[in-house]
Amino acid sequence: MQALKPDLRALAVLMRPHQWLKNVFVFAGLMFSQSWGNGPLIQRILLAFAAFCCISSFVYILNDWRDRASDALHPLKRKRPLASGAVSVPAALALAGLLLIAGVWLAAGNRVLLLLLGLYVALNLAYSWRLKQVPVVDVSIIASGFMLRLLAGTLAVGIPPSRWLLLTGLFIALFLGFSKRKAESFHDAANQRAVMAHYPSALLDTFMAVTMTATITTYSLYATSPQTQAQHGERLVYTVPVVIFGLLRYTYQVHKGRGEDVARDLLRDPWILMALAIWLLIFLSRRF
Repeated sequence: MQALKPDLRALAVLMRPHQWLKNVFVFAGLMFSQSWGNGPLIQRILLAFAAFCCISSFVYILNDWRDRASDALHPLKRKRPLASGAVSVPAALALAGLLLIAGVWLAAGNRVLLLLLGLYVALNLAYSWRLKQVPVVDVSIIASGFMLRLLAGTLAVGIPPSRWLLLTGLFIALFLGFSKRKAESFHDAANQRAVMAHYPSALLDTFMAVTMTATITTYSLYATSPQTQAQHGERLVYTVPVVIFGLLRYTYQVHKGRGEDVARDLLRDPWILMALAIWLLIFLSRRF
């Protein structure tokens, strides 16, 4: 049994569970619709979340399998389970197959969710095999993954999606994607992605500024829209400065060379965590 423990740990790392933080986008519809007392709806959303966790890990394993030779030459990526040899190729592919089956089983009976998961896999495979080399298209595909999560937690479970909220999700995903590229630009050129040759630093700054501005604009329009005011009252208006602070603070972190791993870096900065806590306190307060 002791000999199995390192393999089990490596298999867990191979699934990249910390990246499941991105799947919380599935809960956006539940949170903003305030349907917390609807048990069947919560169950459908939890199934959608679990399905996306399985399918996203399936995609990560396929990507690591395909890139294992190049990852072995990278100073950081060579520590990944497949690149380092901690997990064998047959074991990795078997785990990927089990995750695919589990994801499809969790989504069974929900045609919209199955379609969204299929699109997610297709886009990510296209990204890994070719489109990650095409500037702007690469980040757009990353943003599309977040949009599919939003739709899984709204359209796929019967919650009518807010147009402003969907646009906010799109623009913040683009902002995080271009921020990731900016963070990568600070590293040694020999260790960068090939697509980085097409991303001058000033261009990435422009893309970040545009998408941050669009995020703030669409979120502000959502917070002040008549539909939102009727549902949430005035309190979301008071979250706008908090959102702006969080975006500015994250931009600061990116310019310090952080931001390559969004899911991990968002949880490392105490000021961003504090902004998130304040946002939740305002959102959940009934006084506003």
